[in-house]
Amino acid sequence: MALRSSQVAIVSLALTSAVSAWGQARAKPPVKPPPRGAPHAAYQQAMVGWHAPVGKQAPVDASGRPMLVLQGINRSEKVELTAQTDAGGFAARDLDRAAWVLRSMSGDEHPVEPRALNIIYRIQTHFQAAAIRIVSGYRVPKPSSHSNHGKGRAIDFIVPGTPDADVAKFAREIGFVGVGIYPTSQFVHVDVRPRSYFWIDNSGPGKRNRERGILPELAAASDKRATERGERGIEPFGIGSDVDLALKARGPVPASGADDDEDDGD
Repeated sequence: MALRSSQVAIVSLALTSAVSAWGQARAKPPVKPPPRGAPHAAYQQAMVGWHAPVGKQAPVDASGRPMLVLQGINRSEKVELTAQTDAGGFAARDLDRAAWVLRSMSGDEHPVEPRALNIIYRIQTHFQAAAIRIVSGYRVPKPSSHSNHGKGRAIDFIVPGTPDADVAKFAREIGFVGVGIYPTSQFVHVDVRPRSYFWIDNSGPGKRNRERGILPELAAASDKRATERGERGIEPFGIGSDVDLALKARGPVPASGADDDEDDGD
């Protein structure tokens, strides 16, 4: 059946439009997928806000000493803790309040290692930050896991207004610490351990670790300087039932703080 002239015109116009659209599509460069392991755009935007300076000083106690301010980014919770000295030192009640903010996403709490809190306080006061933003504290250990997060010895955090690289650089000088920097996920990890270990991990949020140890000479030198200042590394983490036996067995930690049972990173 022959087509009318008006029908022919409509078909011709449709074909012309389709060919034009096809040509434009071919002319456009292909959209590149985000790098493997890169954070979602919403996460990246959130991290910009978390790193933004607060714009004020930390509150001070009756003596004029800055208080430690822990601000959880996942639950929007905050506690202000009174340090007993310029180096930290927190009462049992404040250690409990810190453990509450540092609890796992499942709601499980674990006692926080006092020295870990002292280190965070030292970082806050050094950078004169109004608060420390907590990314992760206690995490319920998985079977066969040796992560310091499952021992109350590790904190992932952000210092508002301060680049993560600067925070990690300062923390590496403290001695008997684990310091990890996560450029993709954009936070710093600090933990306490018998000997220092430093690393960088480019994995994205929730992705498999891609840890690489760095600066071993600096780690050893930092521990040596800490020992010369009269400091000592924390003892290996263990669980036992005989307290008297544990106290008798307790002895000075070697200058290197070495411990074969301690995880390297995390």
